[in-house]
Amino acid sequence: MALTTEQQAQVDVQTAIEDHRNLSEAAAENRRIKLEMVRLAKEIIITNEGNRPVADRNVTSEGVLDMAKVLVGYINE
Repeated sequence: MALTTEQQAQVDVQTAIEDHRNLSEAAAENRRIKLEMVRLAKEIIITNEGNRPVADRNVTSEGVLDMAKVLVGYINE
């Protein structure tokens, strides 16, 4: 039994809403993963640098972000 034009329009709207919700949830999950990888990268770098003399420590935001990108890339493989 074929759907009426109105029924098909309702189905199309519902499908579009679900697609948008799924995309939003995926984007939020992606942000959560990236944030967690930044936290993990910071922890790793600070732990590693903590073993060095204070004068030789080199903890930068760039270093943390670089390591986070590597971790996110590894997870997305």
